[in-house]
Amino acid sequence: MLSALTSTGCTGLDEVLRGGLPRDRLYLLQGDPGVGKTTLGLQFLRAGLERNERCMYIALSETRAEIEGVFESHGWSLDGIEVIELSALEQSSGLDDDNTLFEPSEVELHETTRLLLQHVERFKPDRVVFDSLSELRLLAQSALRYRRQILALKQFFTDKHSTILLLDDRTSEPNDQQLQSLAHGVITLEHSSPLYGDDRRRLRVTKLRGVRFGGGYHDFSICTGGIVAYPRIVPSEHVTEFARTPISSGIAALDTLLGGGLDYGTATLIIGPAGAGKSSVAAQYALAAADRGERAAMFVFDERLSTLYSRTKALGLDLDRHVKSGLVHLQQIDPAEMGGGEFAHCVRDVVEKRGCRVVVIDSLNGYEHAVSDARLLTIQLHELLSFLGNQGVATIMVTAQHGLMGTMQAPVDVSYLADTVVLMRYFEAKGRIRKAISVIKKRSGPHENAIRELTLDANGLHVGEPLVEFAGVLTGVPRYTGPNAELSNT
Repeated sequence: MLSALTSTGCTGLDEVLRGGLPRDRLYLLQGDPGVGKTTLGLQFLRAGLERNERCMYIALSETRAEIEGVFESHGWSLDGIEVIELSALEQSSGLDDDNTLFEPSEVELHETTRLLLQHVERFKPDRVVFDSLSELRLLAQSALRYRRQILALKQFFTDKHSTILLLDDRTSEPNDQQLQSLAHGVITLEHSSPLYGDDRRRLRVTKLRGVRFGGGYHDFSICTGGIVAYPRIVPSEHVTEFARTPISSGIAALDTLLGGGLDYGTATLIIGPAGAGKSSVAAQYALAAADRGERAAMFVFDERLSTLYSRTKALGLDLDRHVKSGLVHLQQIDPAEMGGGEFAHCVRDVVEKRGCRVVVIDSLNGYEHAVSDARLLTIQLHELLSFLGNQGVATIMVTAQHGLMGTMQAPVDVSYLADTVVLMRYFEAKGRIRKAISVIKKRSGPHENAIRELTLDANGLHVGEPLVEFAGVLTGVPRYTGPNAELSNT
């Protein structure tokens, strides 16, 4: 029978663990120095304090002052946590002349451990954090003695009803699996440095006996207040019932072009060259939803928010009013600072907590840079779009193609993931540069196959009649085929 679960203090990690860690077991939290092990360990103890549990922190590598510094950096207090320092234990055992870090061969491991366990026996903690095991490894001198010491710790805590978290910086050989075999569960923290931007951090539960956990890697970040984990979205675990009805853009001609409008639960890709009006069309749908009293979210990668406010105001769109009312959630995304997992978490939050029915991602060019590995872009985007589709959200993605006229290419082809594809183009006619809009595909129903002219002015967006007197508009070099065509084309 599975024992009761205990929270790690990190909501996202608890979700990955399907509720938390089984109580009264010994766990290993491993990772390179600086990855966030100590922060998560202290977070684990704070979660215990909130539940009136007795918590003990055994500092084998840091002093109390250093631990207090970590706590203060997160706005926490050590009050209520029993802190045991290894240096104090050495002094109590009469080993003042021995130095754990520089002369481990002369330190009596047995005596130090005996005093440590006496403190545990006296305090009777519900939660214990050992930080870190590298010092015990140095004291043990040999792999066999080290393994016996960890096994002795595990046996000591067997009937103590304590949940133990062992922190390890993996200073042993890469293939050393001894510690992992003794632990009831293993959580691995990793971090990497991209060529540009902030570090990327991720975690993985590599072992948890008797529990079905969320496998794979999950991004996380270290913020003021502790570690925040962003569980990988599994679309099949987030399915809701909804009516697949069309949504209006507020522009009758645009809705006609799209066969009545976009549908809830579908993803739309608006693609075209820079400046063709893609973002304006996407913003039109978000603000039309707000006009109906629905909530929408806009995630902006490439454009400054001040520029977005100015542009929408110039089109007669009152973005500022809807943002202030809370109907439109507007967020600037810096792909150098935010990874793909954190971004997906932001999108999930606005859907599940704010109830947004329309989500705009502008643009996928910026989203591509947020993903740690460009090769994973399509699979991460597929999971995100599947989740949004299962929630009945109308998702609108913007992608800028390379080039302005003639043949153009997108940085990444995701058109097959979209249910609807809207194509924007420039074309030249009568000495003027004009914009054209058309619908290439729509899985959820019929649509017009016409190419219409798009104009933008102070009164908003206008979709004109089909361009029946032109041919080759999508190439950017159209030919006039109307009356007196022979005269016009000579």
